[in-house]
Order: sequence, then structure tokens, then C-alpha cells
Amino acid sequence: MTIAKNIHYKVPPENEGATLATIVRNLKAELSWSRIKKLIAQGHIKINNEVCLDPARRVRTAEDIELLAKPDGKALIKQEITIRHLDEHLVVVEKPPGVNSVRHPAERTWKESRKSLSPTLEDLVTKQISFISKKDAKSRSARLRVVQRLDKDTSGLLVFARTAEAERGLGMQFFNHSVERKYLALIPGTIAPQTIETILVRDRGDGRRGSAPFAQPGKKAVTHVHIVEKFHGFTLVGCQLETGRTHQIRIHLAEKGSPVCGEKVYRTTSNGTILPDGSGFPRLALHAAELGFIHPITGESMHWNMALPEDFSKLLNQLRKK
Repeated sequence: MTIAKNIHYKVPPENEGATLATIVRNLKAELSWSRIKKLIAQGHIKINNEVCLDPARRVRTAEDIELLAKPDGKALIKQEITIRHLDEHLVVVEKPPGVNSVRHPAERTWKESRKSLSPTLEDLVTKQISFISKKDAKSRSARLRVVQRLDKDTSGLLVFARTAEAERGLGMQFFNHSVERKYLALIPGTIAPQTIETILVRDRGDGRRGSAPFAQPGKKAVTHVHIVEKFHGFTLVGCQLETGRTHQIRIHLAEKGSPVCGEKVYRTTSNGTILPDGSGFPRLALHAAELGFIHPITGESMHWNMALPEDFSKLLNQLRKK
């Protein structure tokens, strides 16, 4: 027995934490557990418009689950990651959208067979360096050390350290806010060029990260915003980070009434108002376009630019035609 037609399902709060296999069984009770696992392995199930191959993956409230009549094989094997710089101390890569930067600590004890169902950028780059190191004796393989993260749906440039010394050196640069990081974000409507400075807290009062009065304990967050290109009903903005707090750009733009297109978390204001989008973009329209820092060992000034990924570029071209 197969899936006769596509089925869409939004996870309710009461199913938070259930496995993907359980959700599919709830929707298709006539299917056996073995059949469900086979359908998942064949690419019949999407979570938030992305194929998921892990039947034990825990779902979250408001996630979109789609059961496909025909399998989608696009994401069965993650693409090769573009490496922009590699030496014995660090590696700079181009992160595609739809892949987590690093694995959650609780997942690090998983068997390799399960990890391979949902590889992270850290996993993919480690394997790629291992392959390169077999051909190049100077490129030794070692575990990557995390000094920076990008959200799963965000694309762009990211650096990993490969030695403890490089980890300390890069860590100090991020701590001192001397790393150059510039992002491109598409927002509905427009926004005035400005510097946004707030105090970010884990819970602004409604269970979400957000800004709080300056008198309240938290972390200072500063984002410099400028206009890159205007469209009918939308604006492409450049965001330069002075600090690098969790979800900083997403929070700052949303709190100004201009959430990033494709935003699913910071779309509701503290008073419950849902901010409009209208783009139809299935993921965050956010891209880490520039990265620059001083090499922690050699002292060399290093800087990279990365073009927009295909889906983001296509969206902008469609807006230009309008």
C-alpha cells in the first residue's frame, strides 16, 4: 500500500516531540511500521519542504509535514560542500540552505548510520577534508572546532577551526566583535537605514528570544542596516553585525516590523500581531554574503564574498520583473 495523494499536516502542540514515524502512522494508520520506515527511506516525507530520511526525527510544534504520493529524491544525498579556504588550522566553506551547521550535543552519540540520514555541515566538511587529505599529505584530517554557526535555513560563508590554537584565536576575534560579517536579507515593505541596538534576552515575556529594556540583564546586540535594492513591495537589505547574538538579525528586523521573508519564528509580535510576508519563500531569505578576519596563526588579513544561492537569486529576479 502506498500514499494515494499528497497529505499536508501541521504539527499541533500536543504532538511536540513525537517521532516522524509516529506522525506518519497517525495519518496513515493502515500502514505497517515497516512500510512507514520504507516510505521515509525512499523520500516520501518532507518536513518544512525538505526531505527527511530519519524516522526517529522528533517533530516540533507548527512544523509542516508533507506525505508525498511520489518520492522526492532531490535531497537523498547532500551535495558536496564548496571549500573556499583550507589549511592546517582552519577551513572556510559555503553553507547551503537546509543543513544544520553542527550536530546537537544529544545527537553526537548516535551511530554513524543514523547520522548519515541527516548530515550536518560539520559532518559533510569533515568527510570532505578526509577525502582531500588522502590525496594531499599537507591537509591532515581532524575534528572540526565550532567557532561560528548559521541557522539551518540560512546560506553563506562559515569558518571552522581545525586546531585548538586557531579555535582560541578565532574565538577571541568573535568575542571582540572584530570579525567582519555582512548578510543580505529580503524583507516585506521597506525599512530606513539605521543602526539597531538592543539588549537581547532568552525570553522577552512570550516564550521567544527578543529585546528587553536596557535596564534588564541581557546581551547587547548591534546590527547596522542599509538598503541594497528596492522592489515592488519588498526590499533587499544589507546587515552588518557588530555583535553576533543568536538570531540577532531575524529578531532586530522583526521587531522593526520587517521580518525576514520566510520567517516562521519571529513573525508574531509581543502583543500577538502576526506580521505579513507575501513572498511565498519556503525558507529564510537570509544569506551570509561576506566574511573577514585575521588568520589566528599567520596574522594574514582574509576576506571572502559568496554569491546568493540559486533559489534566493531566482526570487530576486522574479521581483525585478514585477
